[in-house]
Amino acid sequence: MSTSVNVVGGGAWGTALANAAAAAGHPVTLWLRDAEAAARMQAQRENARYLPGVPLHGSVRATAGAEDLAGARATLLVVPAQTLRGVLGQLAGPLAGAGPVILCAKGIERGSDSFLSAVAAEVLPAGTPVAVLSGPSFAADVSRGLPTAVTLACTDAALAASLSALLSGPTFRLYHTDDVRGVEIGGAGKNVLAIACGIVAGRGLGESARAALIARAFAELMRFARAFGGRPETLMGLSGLGDLVLTAGSPQSRNFAFGQRLGAGASPEEASGGKLAEGAFTAAALTGLAKARSVEMPVAEAVAALVAGQTDVDTVAARLLARPLRGEMD
Repeated sequence: MSTSVNVVGGGAWGTALANAAAAAGHPVTLWLRDAEAAARMQAQRENARYLPGVPLHGSVRATAGAEDLAGARATLLVVPAQTLRGVLGQLAGPLAGAGPVILCAKGIERGSDSFLSAVAAEVLPAGTPVAVLSGPSFAADVSRGLPTAVTLACTDAALAASLSALLSGPTFRLYHTDDVRGVEIGGAGKNVLAIACGIVAGRGLGESARAALIARAFAELMRFARAFGGRPETLMGLSGLGDLVLTAGSPQSRNFAFGQRLGAGASPEEASGGKLAEGAFTAAALTGLAKARSVEMPVAEAVAALVAGQTDVDTVAARLLARPLRGEMD
């Protein structure tokens, strides 16, 4: 059986995961949509645009040839959540013979309000195993071989364990679970809540406010997960609480940085700075799904309203502070 691994997507996270898979002992095919960018990365042995100064592992080959994806042991799909459907449609043929597909984006598809595993099941050939990788991880850390632990989920528990063993290396450790929905919710939801934490920082509301917000936001995430079949213990792990802690206070997080600029008075367009903040796309879908199941998510709703330009930070803060007092576990 082939031991090669595919990584689809040549951004910072895709490049970091390619380096991690190579460090775990596998030849890696890193696929980019742009042929010129792929040739440049292959020649320079560096992703100069997204990870300057980080050498591409010697076992990673950058390419734009879809035919190069065939025959791998597994494929990591590392593209933004909102482009996932299109990329899968483009590569469904080559990926049919490239092992399980591991989704590495964190989000919910706009328009359909679908979890990404459901999108993949719609587009990929019937029977293609789908897994989800999520957890507290910055691309710069992983690409440099700094210690990182994440979660891999697949409904086939044995396959989840096998894929985790396949991709784990000296410093990149994968824990496994069969709770796909819980891992997806943790990854998608924390992006929205990280924006809220950034807003608190940007508005100068203080560390006490940020700590309270993290706790209350996590309670929202737990309620949402229960309503959609995620297990509480999954949300307490790496892909939920761990990821929220990482991104709730670090400008390295695009979502936190986006929220920080919103809190400082920037418009949503200005705050984006031309960089993807996945939580900005996910907020409306998350709150829409929550309302459909009568799940209260006031923090996520506030973020969705701010991203849509429907309110301002001071109004949102006043509204949250005016909510009725209740038992903490309610």
